[in-house]
Amino acid sequence: MHVAMVIGLLVLCAASVEGANTGIDVEKHSFVICKQPGRYIGWPCIAKTPSGELLVVFSGDRDAHVCPHGKTQLVRSRDGGKTWSAPETINDTPLDDRDAGIAALRDGTLLVRWFTLYVSPTGWNRHLDKKGRTRFERKVTSEDIDRWGPVTGDKRAGRRGHWLRRSSDNGKTWEPAIRVAGTSPKPPIELADGRLLMIGNNCYDRVGKTSRVVVEESTDKGRTWRVIATLGMFPDDQGAYMGEPHIVEATPGHIVAMIRHERRPRNAKLHAGYLHQADSMDGGRTWTDWRKTEIWGKPPHLLKLRDGRLLVSYGHRRRPYGQRACINADGGKTWDYAHEILIRDDAPNGDLGYPASIQMDDDTILTIYYQIDKPGEKPCLMGTLWKLTKAK
Repeated sequence: MHVAMVIGLLVLCAASVEGANTGIDVEKHSFVICKQPGRYIGWPCIAKTPSGELLVVFSGDRDAHVCPHGKTQLVRSRDGGKTWSAPETINDTPLDDRDAGIAALRDGTLLVRWFTLYVSPTGWNRHLDKKGRTRFERKVTSEDIDRWGPVTGDKRAGRRGHWLRRSSDNGKTWEPAIRVAGTSPKPPIELADGRLLMIGNNCYDRVGKTSRVVVEESTDKGRTWRVIATLGMFPDDQGAYMGEPHIVEATPGHIVAMIRHERRPRNAKLHAGYLHQADSMDGGRTWTDWRKTEIWGKPPHLLKLRDGRLLVSYGHRRRPYGQRACINADGGKTWDYAHEILIRDDAPNGDLGYPASIQMDDDTILTIYYQIDKPGEKPCLMGTLWKLTKAK
């Protein structure tokens, strides 16, 4: 294990600080989990195994936010996040391996989902250096594209593949990738009835608007999947679309879904960026329409706490840049946005976020995310341990 960067990168605040809007006291400290000097890390997710090991997946060893070189990587902690292993590579296809989500099932099976991306050389060439030279070079054949990226969207979306892999030996080895219908940076969940459920976008066709949000289930621990429901992803005709959803089982059979809301082109007069929510009362088979919440941020990660409350964590990509969270205490009906929890507000820019949270054995919450640690560096993988010292 590497003596984590946790030790060298000190606590942002060990004393109580106030929640973003109201006064929920939050004790917290923040630290670096993984840095790759000169390289870019993004879009992490975390799981806790039945043995208590913490696993974080992310897209690492990258040139930049958009480039063809990303790999699905994983780091581990066996001491509650104090130290972390060196990165292990799970996926390194010829395309860009992005936005992984990880789940640890009750029997110890691990599931990692991610998507592959190919953008044509013309698309990559919008990322030029000051002398007009492309920054990225990677030889990709037409066979590579057909094998790993057959899903198409509009030109901006490029060619994508949606994938999932299983491991039955705690990530020492991984089964071959299987194609799934949807993609999201958040993981599948295991329901009270033993089924697995996941939600994602089946494409990003913002021109033809043929894309949908799809709900998939597995009854064999993730070996096979089938779509059991679809939801819309275009709420109006003014360029709005939704993506990167996540789900949580609030009570047996009651599934809460939240999703990121965007608008292209951006229009200051038309609001965007508020999380939207839909509910299913029959285990994911039928759903309400999406409805706007008060929560501004993106994208959502949902967690059910031991006391039954729900937690959503999300990135905050406007000043002050950082990571935030919100609590629900009535089964997903209303979110206590008036008491929004500020986890971080010190990022230098909006290239950040994708937080995911787990509850530790002592009821502290570990939220992991990516953002820049020091000026001049590329984003790295970071975490904050925090605890609500009084509940609303």
